[in-house]
Amino acid sequence: MARTKEFDRAQVLHKAMLLFWEKGYDGTSMADLLETMGISRSSMYETFTDKHSLYLEAAQLYKRTSQEKRKFLLEAESAKEGIRQYFERHIDGSFREDTPMGCLVTNTIVNVDSPGDEINVLMRAHFDELRVAFLELLRRGQESGEIAADRNVEDLAYMLLTINHGINVAAKLNNSRERAESMIDMVLDIL
Repeated sequence: MARTKEFDRAQVLHKAMLLFWEKGYDGTSMADLLETMGISRSSMYETFTDKHSLYLEAAQLYKRTSQEKRKFLLEAESAKEGIRQYFERHIDGSFREDTPMGCLVTNTIVNVDSPGDEINVLMRAHFDELRVAFLELLRRGQESGEIAADRNVEDLAYMLLTINHGINVAAKLNNSRERAESMIDMVLDIL
């Protein structure tokens, strides 16, 4: 007779996500995971297969929860206001004290060496989705006349993507939230 699971799968996955976010994939041991998740080794393998599969699932959970701020880019009536709202929410999330500093995606991409690795492919897709969201909003801004027609929106989208992940690294180093907010004001003036 099979034993029933005595834990909430979503809750232990969330705990694993926070641990991976804080320590990275390589820095997180199986012992760390089991202790943080509060489950046995057999339950971990039965539920999530292995550390790699658990990480991929945790990264997908992170992606779903972090997607909420993208609505500011996708639904904005004004390009500059959408970018401002996105970065206000992003800075809030990056400097929160109740979660690890920075961003799971940024932290992972900085520490993953193999470009063909499934984890790296997932992180690159996350990067590209955000770049495309910036690009589409900037194009709408050009069409409305809010962004000058002579601006290269491909380059601007890449700049915003780079700033996004730079804020994550700065937050991880406990740099100034106020400086990040001031920088976004400067970026909006550039646009």
